[in-house]
Amino acid sequence: MARTKRKVNYVQPAIETISAPVSQVYRAGGYVRLSVEDSGKPGADTIYAQKDLVLKYIESQPDMTCCGMYCDNGRTGTNFERPEFERLMTDIREGKIDCIVVKDLSRFGRNYLETGNYLERIFPFLNVRFIAVNDNFDTLTAERNTDGYIVPLKNIINGAYSRDISRKSSSALATKQRKGEFIGSWAPYGYQKSAADNHKLEPNEETAPIVRMIFQWRVSGDAYLQIARKLNEMGIPSPSRYHYMRGEVKAERYANSIWHVPIIKIILQSETYLGHMVQGRTYNSLPEGRKLCKRPKSEWVVVPNTHEPLVDEDTFRIVQEMAEQRRTVHQERVGRFDDLGRIPHILRGLVFCADCKRPMARYKNVSERCKHLYYSYICMTHSENPASCPKKYLRETTLLEILWDTLQREIALAGSLKAASEKYTRSSKAVDTEDAITQEISDASNALERARMLYDSLYQNYVDRLMTEEEYTELRNRYKRDIENARVRLAAAEQQRQTERKKTAENPWLIVCEKYADELALTEEMAHTLIERIEIDADSHVSVTLRFRDEYRTLIALLAENGEAVPV
Repeated sequence: MARTKRKVNYVQPAIETISAPVSQVYRAGGYVRLSVEDSGKPGADTIYAQKDLVLKYIESQPDMTCCGMYCDNGRTGTNFERPEFERLMTDIREGKIDCIVVKDLSRFGRNYLETGNYLERIFPFLNVRFIAVNDNFDTLTAERNTDGYIVPLKNIINGAYSRDISRKSSSALATKQRKGEFIGSWAPYGYQKSAADNHKLEPNEETAPIVRMIFQWRVSGDAYLQIARKLNEMGIPSPSRYHYMRGEVKAERYANSIWHVPIIKIILQSETYLGHMVQGRTYNSLPEGRKLCKRPKSEWVVVPNTHEPLVDEDTFRIVQEMAEQRRTVHQERVGRFDDLGRIPHILRGLVFCADCKRPMARYKNVSERCKHLYYSYICMTHSENPASCPKKYLRETTLLEILWDTLQREIALAGSLKAASEKYTRSSKAVDTEDAITQEISDASNALERARMLYDSLYQNYVDRLMTEEEYTELRNRYKRDIENARVRLAAAEQQRQTERKKTAENPWLIVCEKYADELALTEEMAHTLIERIEIDADSHVSVTLRFRDEYRTLIALLAENGEAVPV
């Protein structure tokens, strides 16, 4: 018996006028990556060299225009948790980029599974072209077999190579540590790498005197904060700023860094200044998939007498005894005023200095005469370097009163606008708009489901020889366009619904304000829900940035359009 052919209902295209095809111009984004901070040495595989290669390639292609460059410096290729790569993917989803150009596949990623997933599934799904220049790989022309692109095999080698190099490097570095050879990127403050041997340390004529001075100040009784202040007042660059000034680090955040108490503590506690090589404080392992973590002191690699000391044993011992005494006194004081109770820190992470923009410290105060406990906010930048930032001081009780008054006015304003919003929600205009959006979402969802169903059935129909290869290719491209158009249509409708609901009683600002309308005092949840940021200046003026500003402005604009008088 002859086999009955399966019937297929094709979507019949509308009759179109055939015109000359227009070649696509791709919106290209260049992506570059380096695993370690760029050394800038001639001939090295630098970020700048990668950028130059990628940009020249894009400029040489008539079907491409450069729409962005994305640079992950000092980021591993074994995973895709990279800020610039995530920005690239965001721009792809927003339609700003539809072609990615990299130097080679290893710059894109060394993890076979994840890299293959992007090449085989994610980029085709997003209609993104991918090019690895030095590998002569272009998804537009690349050879495919039944298992996909042949080239991802190279990523297996890249991944294995990366893990093997990490394993061998870890073993080699551990051996160097045990031999007392320095393996760090930068010498500890006060030292420099020997010109004759980079694995040896020698005193730095510029910074070694500073280290000795810090120890002498401490022996003389200066507190950590006093030492930091002295160094800042003298204009002596902090360790990170010193490296920046020498060009050893390029991150702008180090350009104006100052001395802080933790830096002073680290220097005063380090046995490196006794002439001992102390390494292995942290540990990570690519082969084992372990991220950077701290080791207990008992596991540190300490090799004595490897370089010239900067302080003598007696000075170092005195400083450690002072630190131990300070810890003992602190432990004795802990719990001394427990009978006064504790006040929860409900504003954690919200309070900042209006000048230096750093988080302000919550400082505990105890009046022993009155047995009274209270807290205040101070600027740590001023404490460490008074000349760099004006003094700030504000009691927490005063700040809480200001915030409570501010939020009560915000909640009252929301209450006064709610009635007008509910009136609009019941209006025929709002109802008709909501019905139209609901219908559009339904239509777009149905169109998307139908296009997906037709697309999914295509391949089996082609295998069963119910259509020619030409018909299969034509319909596949058409259904892919239909799927993308339906997605865009659905996303636009859902966005319109969200925007419309900001104008009604479902406005998130109205909802959260109503939630806290019956509160009798400021709570931690209330503060973090309604407040984005608090800034305090030298005159104790408080600036409060509230959340839900977009939702508030949208509602105000709607009421104004309808001729309603609204409070502001």
